[in-house]
Amino acid sequence: MDIVKDPKINWLGLKWFFIGISLVLMLIGVVAILTGGLNLGVDFTGGTLVYVKFKEEPDLDRIRQTLGNFGLKAEEVVRFDELAQNEVQIRIARGTDEETLDMTLESNQVFEALRPEYDLEYLETGKLDLNNVTRTELLARLQELDPEGLGEGGPVAAFAAHYDEITEKIIRYRTEQSGIIHRFSELDQLDLAAGVVTVLNEEAYPGNFTILSVESVGPKVGEELSNRARTAVILSLGFMLAYIAFRFWPIYGLAALVALFHDVFITLGAFAVTQREISLTVVAALLTLVGYSINDTIVVFDRVRENLRLMRRDDLATVINTSINQTLNRTIMTSGMTFLAVFALYLFGGQVLRGFSFALVIGIIVGTYSSIAIASPIVLWWQNLMEKKRKRRS
Repeated sequence: MDIVKDPKINWLGLKWFFIGISLVLMLIGVVAILTGGLNLGVDFTGGTLVYVKFKEEPDLDRIRQTLGNFGLKAEEVVRFDELAQNEVQIRIARGTDEETLDMTLESNQVFEALRPEYDLEYLETGKLDLNNVTRTELLARLQELDPEGLGEGGPVAAFAAHYDEITEKIIRYRTEQSGIIHRFSELDQLDLAAGVVTVLNEEAYPGNFTILSVESVGPKVGEELSNRARTAVILSLGFMLAYIAFRFWPIYGLAALVALFHDVFITLGAFAVTQREISLTVVAALLTLVGYSINDTIVVFDRVRENLRLMRRDDLATVINTSINQTLNRTIMTSGMTFLAVFALYLFGGQVLRGFSFALVIGIIVGTYSSIAIASPIVLWWQNLMEKKRKRRS
């Protein structure tokens, strides 16, 4: 099914309009990068990401102020995932001279900073926090209190195994609830003995937050990852240039390379304007974009090569326009379907995939545009330049 019936659009006649749009977009990107810079993630700058989950919807400004009062430099405090129910990502900067990774220390610092603000019950009673207690601590407390009286003359091995099983049930249930137990009544489904329930009510309470996980990258590792990311992008561009130059002609490879640079730069400009974080997943998206964009360009160039044999009496501009029009429906269908897929990923994929999907949403639009409006005019420009040189020589 053709979306556009027999298109006869003079694409090359609009080349200056398209070039103007590209120059404006690239200028905006340059200004944004020079003024605000790129928001490089912890993968490249080094630092620690602490993921915290709260019982209630967290106040981000309150968290920032609490961490600041404790002396922690939190570069970023954001909702980690709207669908993950009250999860917050805290990004802590690491100095360039700090080489030793101590995730436990920084996780404990965040925990100790938040506890006075969000965990008054612990400060007042000293009870165990069920949402943060370790397996070892909970097991030790149950064995110490022995709520079922198993330690009175019973086998030591059976005593230890019994409370170990109870501890495992509670910790496993907490993990299944994404780290948060909201109320004691939730534990009824675990079929705990009445004595155990009584002891838990007296000696423990479900805290208001928990540290879910911690990720940390040192400065040297971040620098190495940054260098590898640049190398991956450069090598991918180089190999694609060589492939297209071999399959078609060198100018086609150069035109495709310029279009790819155009696509990647505008996408990075969009990240600079919005100050979205650039992580390794975003680099993966940029490499995906490079592959997708070059594929669309090759489809157009392949049709140009075919039509050069079939339309020998027509000039190159006519051949290129005809080739773009002939592949237009295919371009709309493939790019449109891919765009809908990645846009759905952007809307519903959560914060983890937000940077990845944002890069692809921008990249697919720009990549489809550049295969028509950037790569093809460069080929025509080169052909016209060569014609002028030949005329001068003759």
